[in-house]
Amino acid sequence: MGKPARSPAYKRYFRRHLVLTAAYLLAVFLTSRFVPDDAEPTPLFVALALLPGIAVIGWIWAMGRLLVELDDEFMRMLEVRKFIVATGVTLGLTSVWGMVELYTTVPCIPIFFAFPIWCAGLMIGSVVNRFAFGTDTGCPR
Repeated sequence: MGKPARSPAYKRYFRRHLVLTAAYLLAVFLTSRFVPDDAEPTPLFVALALLPGIAVIGWIWAMGRLLVELDDEFMRMLEVRKFIVATGVTLGLTSVWGMVELYTTVPCIPIFFAFPIWCAGLMIGSVVNRFAFGTDTGCPR
């Protein structure tokens, strides 16, 4: 049994994701190269520091577009379930760690890590879909 053919919506999503990933990597490179450690928040340094975040917003937009463009309701439901699991994982971990930070002297985790945690939650959501439906890529056969 082979892998199901990807819909045009997934192909467009993949292309968008590749372009945004390249933009993110370029933005991180430029920011790391030209913004010194502990730089004052000048307009130039703030603008450069915003560039990677704009690419992250692009990734979020691309995921939203995928939901809009998917014409298969089952596939859309699988994606929405992954988003819900990822959101639950992110809110749970950040809330628990936030309470630990509030009441103890553990190191603070930068808020930057919220999106990577959410992305890891997407992987957990794929596993949940696999166990719940026997698939994370299309209708079970």
